[in-house]
Amino acid sequence: MSLKPSDAEYLWPGRVILHVDLDAFFAAVEQLDHPEWRGRAVIVGGSPDGRGVVSTASYEARRYGIRSAMPATRAARLAPADAVWVRPRFERYKTLSDQVFEIFRSVTPFVQPLSIDEAFLDVTPGRHDTEDPVDVAAGIARAVSDLGITCSIGVATSKTVAKIASDFDKPCGITVVRAGEEATFLAPLPVEAMSGIGPKTASHLRSMGIATLGRLACLDEQTAHDLLGTHGEMLVRRAAGHDERGVHDREPVKSVSNEKTFDTDLRDAATVDDVVTTLSARVARRLRAKGIAGRTVQVKVRFSDFTTRTVRRTLTHPTDADSAIAPVAIELVRRVWSPGVGIRLLGVGVSGLDEANQQLGLFPADEDVTGRPDPRSERLIRSLDAVRERFGEDSVRLGMTDAGDPSELLFEGPDSPE
Repeated sequence: MSLKPSDAEYLWPGRVILHVDLDAFFAAVEQLDHPEWRGRAVIVGGSPDGRGVVSTASYEARRYGIRSAMPATRAARLAPADAVWVRPRFERYKTLSDQVFEIFRSVTPFVQPLSIDEAFLDVTPGRHDTEDPVDVAAGIARAVSDLGITCSIGVATSKTVAKIASDFDKPCGITVVRAGEEATFLAPLPVEAMSGIGPKTASHLRSMGIATLGRLACLDEQTAHDLLGTHGEMLVRRAAGHDERGVHDREPVKSVSNEKTFDTDLRDAATVDDVVTTLSARVARRLRAKGIAGRTVQVKVRFSDFTTRTVRRTLTHPTDADSAIAPVAIELVRRVWSPGVGIRLLGVGVSGLDEANQQLGLFPADEDVTGRPDPRSERLIRSLDAVRERFGEDSVRLGMTDAGDPSELLFEGPDSPE
């Protein structure tokens, strides 16, 4: 475990945030439960004989170039002969994750989970405790190690810098970036080191001669907007180490989505439409359960050659209704796909979320001239949700006419609901 820069006596002026990231978590749990696998390449995810992807690769596997989200077939070509392939055991991972988060909350009440294996913690001296933040980080690392796994921690004044720092010295590292050192620490790093900059954005920036965060931080407001759109100024500020976001128990929901990978490529329009309709219904139900609605419908289509297209359309009004989401999703799929072309994954999502102060009617005719839904359709929607709750997500769905309009309700559960 290393501390960077020196952990000499230092008084932190202002906020201190930790980003704690469990090292190769799923694979580490498997090696914990199977000591004979320690030192071997452990790959958690889909079978190399199927169409799965790598969920997590141990550090031994990463030496061979195996990474998360890599198709299992490609990972199999890279893996050594004695590699261990494991199906995920999410209940086991959740149990150990809960123990880790108990450690976090024993240190500070200000914990923001990002996923099962990472979180932000606010450990500003005096806010909850007076212990030095570097000592807090070291204590967390020791407690996690006592569970049989390891973590890497970034200690900094902001979320952006802490998250980048936690990845700076993996595994088992603690990287400290003091107040005033943020810009120097970030400047030489590649632009894709910062969350919010994906491969396409990074490629675009590099084509303009902007390969490092230091170069990005030097852009003026107008250039940032021209290159990166409405988020440009924010990304430039973060690249310079300025990030005022606080630690919250939960991030607000930004989107609701559902996707499915297929064992056999889908090629005919009827099957694709049916899957998209089912995915749309699941998304709509989750929106209603959360009491929110969204304006933007998005679909993701991954083809048999692993190329992926994502397209979206913004509606005039927010919706949480299957009947509004499904036809738009089907239309979006048609923009990027033609029948006969193989599809290995489909996804439907809704973003631009807000509280569902008014629900759209189940059918277009259910809205009167004022835009208010017929109360009968609201009762029907709630009844359908109750049926799905009892008989399963796919027990009832909305049938579509050839024109894509809702026509009838199709009950597909073990028994028709009374």
